[in-house]
Amino acid sequence: MKIRLGYVAISKSLENITSSHSLSYTDFVKSGKDINKIYDRIDKNLIDLEKIIDYNIKNNIHFYRLTSKLIPLATHKEIKLEYIDKYEKKFQKIGNKIKQNKMRVDLHPDQFTILNSTKQDVLDNTKKILEHQYKVLELLDIENKIIILHTGGNVFGKEQAIKRFINNFNKLPNHIKETIALENDDKIFNIKDVLYICQKLDIPCVLDYHHHICNNNGININEYYLDIFSTWKKVNPKIHFSSPKNQTKKDIRSHHDYIDPDSFINFIESVKHLDFDIDIMIEAKEKDEAMFRLIRNLKYKTNYKFIDDTTFEVF
Repeated sequence: MKIRLGYVAISKSLENITSSHSLSYTDFVKSGKDINKIYDRIDKNLIDLEKIIDYNIKNNIHFYRLTSKLIPLATHKEIKLEYIDKYEKKFQKIGNKIKQNKMRVDLHPDQFTILNSTKQDVLDNTKKILEHQYKVLELLDIENKIIILHTGGNVFGKEQAIKRFINNFNKLPNHIKETIALENDDKIFNIKDVLYICQKLDIPCVLDYHHHICNNNGININEYYLDIFSTWKKVNPKIHFSSPKNQTKKDIRSHHDYIDPDSFINFIESVKHLDFDIDIMIEAKEKDEAMFRLIRNLKYKTNYKFIDDTTFEVF
């Protein structure tokens, strides 16, 4: 069983480098609707994204989540950005580095992407966001495009909300449907709910281990690992792993700065008999620093065989 570890968007090791330079619509209006203000942010984001990709390559990080904020205001109804032709070569350069180094990257749109909404304007915006995020992955020439979603809200009850998700999913263009993976959340849709949807639609199921702790309805997760992993057909199963800030009701949903190594090891030990190669996204607040701290703990506490800086085998 081979495990690859990755992190989300921002490297804590690279100070003052972020591919999430943003611009609000209010500030855009205050600038006199100067479109160059947006292009300036895109320039900075792509420059910094390349630096982050270079950092990942040099540190043998093979798994990375792109920010969903790479192109500010890309789907705003009052703005039309001509970013595709303008930045195609820059995207291509970054994408070539990703491809040449066999790095897995994916995207997780923000909370405004709600496929089971009862509001048509929200659904229309969701479709625009999905098309935009697909275009980013296409510009980077990512072969196995993955866009991770939550099921959404539970207006009119969970059963109706699940039916709406399935119905609205089936109305999406095929190229978008082929990219979507679904993740369990920490309040409404537990892993059993999400697995049902994923099996119904034949899409990958992303287990968020922390969310399962917060929202499990007494489910024995050990009974579901095989079915969860088996939803992944083209690439390795993906897991999101984080530790609660603390165990109080108030803070259990918040991410800790770092990963509890014992909880992580317990998870690995509980799935190793299935012998799936899996990729685990670390969702701690300290990002790559938390990942490397976990790795140091794994080397101390286990006999896992490390293949490189972030990849290890479990027997």
